[in-house]
Amino acid sequence: KKKRPSLYRESVRSKRVCAKVKRRERMATSSSSGLTFKLHPLVIVNISDHYTRVKSQSQPPHTVGNGGGDGATSPPPPPPSPRVFGCVIGIQRGRTVEIFNSFELLYDPSTHSLDRSFLEKKQELYKKVFPHFYILGWYSTGSDAQESDMHIHKALMDINESPVYVLLNPSINHAQKDLPMTIYESELHVIDGIPQLIFVRSSYTIETVEAERISVDHVAHLKPSDGGSAATQLAAHLTGIHSAIKMLNSRIRVLHHYLLAMQKGDIPCENSLLRQVSSLLRRLPAIESEKFQDDFLMEYNDTLLITYLAMFTNCSSTMNELVDKFNTAYERHSRRGGRTAFI
Repeated sequence: KKKRPSLYRESVRSKRVCAKVKRRERMATSSSSGLTFKLHPLVIVNISDHYTRVKSQSQPPHTVGNGGGDGATSPPPPPPSPRVFGCVIGIQRGRTVEIFNSFELLYDPSTHSLDRSFLEKKQELYKKVFPHFYILGWYSTGSDAQESDMHIHKALMDINESPVYVLLNPSINHAQKDLPMTIYESELHVIDGIPQLIFVRSSYTIETVEAERISVDHVAHLKPSDGGSAATQLAAHLTGIHSAIKMLNSRIRVLHHYLLAMQKGDIPCENSLLRQVSSLLRRLPAIESEKFQDDFLMEYNDTLLITYLAMFTNCSSTMNELVDKFNTAYERHSRRGGRTAFI
């Protein structure tokens, strides 16, 4: 009687170990296709935006208890993180696959399938705008690929015989330095004597064009603070520049006082330190030269001219509106008393 529970536990453990082994067998570590994947930042931004919107819409509004009853009721547990699905589009040139963009798809969790009519409609629309882009695969969110993902992967094989699977991990890991993006390919492996499709990891590189670099740099440096407007962001940017110039001025003043004290003999002369100060001074812009004064005055006059032209344009527009109002008023009086228009 004492041996039966131990045998039962051992059988449960063996089943769990076998399940883990099979799960690891279904996902190889690296791909052997030899394809080179290039991922654009727009795809990462689209997937992240899609997940953020769905998550914010799925969370119930925060309600505050009325304080009645014997004790405060515990808040309900947070809902599980939703998964989002979509397609990735791009171009394949030989052995190089470049993923440019993505679009969202409708997913039915009960049947683990995608809305095929919606997919065909989106594909037709994107084909009109981007005639050179093709559906390369699909994307989703999660910490790892799941068994149900293979059903979606097989369903897209009639569009692309070898689709790619882009997975975004939305969980925050501060220790991770790499992007939480994983690209999977599908390969046919023999497992337990049965040929099966499994997901294999593929390496990728981030490829950007000039417009994407400008957008990413703008998002990284000009973050909206508490929903502030563009004027608030500009004021914060100018304040940072002013602080940097003020700090530079104070540091230069320290060097100036140090050199004066060294010239008077209060501080011993150090040639190595003088060479460092000389190299720093060469990096500073020479604002006392004639060329700088000419360029500065020219740019200053151009700025004033643009300001005056904008002021004249605004005054002319205001005057035109005032004249239109007078004409409208005189037209009404002319109908009654026979007066002519003002202008």
